[in-house]
Amino acid sequence: MAAGSSATASWENRLKEFQAFTVAHPYLAAAKEDLIRAIRQSEPNSIVMVFGPTGVGKTTLRIKAEQILTDEFRAELETDPWRLPVVSVEAAAPEAGSFNWSSHFKKMLQEIGDPFTNQRRLLGPVDVVTENGNRLSLASRCSGNEYRYAFEQTLRYRKPGAVMIDEAQHLAKVASGRRLLDQLDVIKSIANRTNTIHVLLGTYDLLAFRNLSGQLSRRSVDVHFPRYRAESADDRRVFINVVHSFQQKLPLPDPPDLVKHWELLYERSFGCVGILKQWLVQALAAALRRGDASISVASLERHALSVAQCDRILSEIVEGEARVAESETLRSNLRIRLGLTVPAPPTKRNYSARPGQRKPTRDPVGRTADATNL
Repeated sequence: MAAGSSATASWENRLKEFQAFTVAHPYLAAAKEDLIRAIRQSEPNSIVMVFGPTGVGKTTLRIKAEQILTDEFRAELETDPWRLPVVSVEAAAPEAGSFNWSSHFKKMLQEIGDPFTNQRRLLGPVDVVTENGNRLSLASRCSGNEYRYAFEQTLRYRKPGAVMIDEAQHLAKVASGRRLLDQLDVIKSIANRTNTIHVLLGTYDLLAFRNLSGQLSRRSVDVHFPRYRAESADDRRVFINVVHSFQQKLPLPDPPDLVKHWELLYERSFGCVGILKQWLVQALAAALRRGDASISVASLERHALSVAQCDRILSEIVEGEARVAESETLRSNLRIRLGLTVPAPPTKRNYSARPGQRKPTRDPVGRTADATNL
């Protein structure tokens, strides 16, 4: 029994080591630099939107950014231990079709470590001033307001470098009759009232928030975290290198030649490193449980996403990438609207008449027409 438990602990530890391994690939490094730069250089009440395909590695990006912010705050924490380098939480998918802000703020307080979260209630009505200067009275036990008020106060006093919300596309889930802009206004209002940068990380569904208003566009910063594209020779080479890095880290007596099967790995991961790693973790866990020395191609295919799943996910990715792309036509139209470019005159169409059909011309009218017809 003890020997069996020891063997189980052994393969579980090896699996955890592989799960903890991160490949430092170029798109991850670029997205990390863009995100840290946005946090450092943007106004304190800005909103940073990080979007990309599902499974591209946004959670890994968030963890890397948190580590950098924590390291930068070490000196300040020695003199001001109440400060927080970062507050991070995952936005929960709504159960009833609409995002639950009360639950979200409560989860934020728990993440910060508020010991009174579960017992928190406002002692009486509290007046708060919105960013427009209007006064609102938050009644005692008003659903969600006590948690929001407590969260705002915590941000004011603990002054984190950033608030990060992972899976932020769930914020776009709205009930019938509510505007999408209202959802983001909540984040914008908190960022304003607390002077805290908010980072929203999500799939391309997050693009629904991108340009809801001119004010929001002015205050937001976009960070695109793309996948590797097979049609690009450079991307293809990087993806193969990533596959090779994972292959070297597999804790197996006879690691498989994953590079030889990179096309299969790309086919079911779309060039998203996060999907690739999750897939390899599942195949590795099965091999370790069985005591196999390697991972077969059949095992890889068995743990891969189905073709139907791949088709659906790829359709969403391609649609999102098209929305992100800034076409030359859009830029040309912008320059015309600004008066920087004179629109080209319309070109005459070459008309080709069918046999027996005259060319379209303007017929003469009036006295001249009558004389001609006589």
